[in-house]
Amino acid sequence: MAIILFEDNAHQTLLPLTFTRPIADLRVGILTIAEKWRKHLNRDFSFKTEDYLQGKFPLKIDADNLFINGSYCPDVHLLEAIDKLQTGEALKRGEHLIAVRLGESDAKGFNADAEFDSVTEFDHVSVTIRFPEDIFRKNDIELRKDFNLLTKGRTSAAISSTNTIIGNDFFAEDTAIAECSTFNTTNGPIYLGNTTEVWEGSHIRGAFALCEHSQVKMGAKVYGATTVGPYCRVGGELNNAVLWGYSSKGHEGYLGNSVVGEWCNMGADTNNSNLKNNYAEVKLWDYTTQRFRKTGLQFCGLIMADHAKCGINTMFNTGTVVGVSANIFGAGFPRNFVPDFAWGGAQGFEVYSVKKMFETTEKVFERRDHRSFDENEQNILKRVFELTDAFRRF
Repeated sequence: MAIILFEDNAHQTLLPLTFTRPIADLRVGILTIAEKWRKHLNRDFSFKTEDYLQGKFPLKIDADNLFINGSYCPDVHLLEAIDKLQTGEALKRGEHLIAVRLGESDAKGFNADAEFDSVTEFDHVSVTIRFPEDIFRKNDIELRKDFNLLTKGRTSAAISSTNTIIGNDFFAEDTAIAECSTFNTTNGPIYLGNTTEVWEGSHIRGAFALCEHSQVKMGAKVYGATTVGPYCRVGGELNNAVLWGYSSKGHEGYLGNSVVGEWCNMGADTNNSNLKNNYAEVKLWDYTTQRFRKTGLQFCGLIMADHAKCGINTMFNTGTVVGVSANIFGAGFPRNFVPDFAWGGAQGFEVYSVKKMFETTEKVFERRDHRSFDENEQNILKRVFELTDAFRRF
């Protein structure tokens, strides 16, 4: 059976994070949503997503196909309901299609808005990701679930006796290294992936995950629920932050109640506010309505899309959204919405041309031997530049 992760209008409400990836490629907890489904179902997956993304995230149809909504994270109730589906049967919660099982001919014409003859109503509440802030809001729930999924029946590797571990929910993979640091698991589990390093003097409170090939630098202070994705380097202070991968926040500065995409870099002493001075509800820029949307949150920091970068001493106001490939620098607070491919800061912006952006990105990819800035990557960014043109009227 082929597992195909599809998406509905949440692909639009999750912008700018989904300009460069399908919903199911979002990381929340330790794993991406797609990786969670693969682990639970013991099958590989493909994506039904925007046309310009299919080159990098291809669709693979088989004789028997299970379409699953990529904004849903798996849990016991959802897995049981999906396992019961027969060919032609769909699972819904209200107007939202959660899953449907289709033969090859019907799968080729799949439409998430289509009517299905046999529909089962799903009456349990599962974790869904429909807005950018859902990622850090629900990271604690998913991190605990993923910790149990990855460590069940296994024993943690031993780490150096120079460390202090408080509590029992600590797990280190065989090649994880840590020295002279404290790990407090009383408020949530702590997971150290393969080839990870926690440098001396770091203090980490769970829930926390450090994914493969990532480092926590000396003297870092980390509060849960925080995820540092693969090939990242972090330092300073982090609180309820999710970094997806290949990104660096390597210096002092605060990052809290925030989401940072791939290939981002934050200059030394970059800080974000996560609470307004008047304690009011935080609003975030919404690409679908082209206005600021109420989040219902008092604590909400920075949403930074892939390839965005900021210079030293950058200050982000509460509830700032930074688009794909934006480059921010200079004194003062930049606006709360920095458009994709914007170049500048509080003093004003200009367009960051695709040519100049590609020159930088090629150098960034060269630092990772296993990743290539290939035609698929380039075509995605060219298309994002076109899709976001209306926001760059500087």
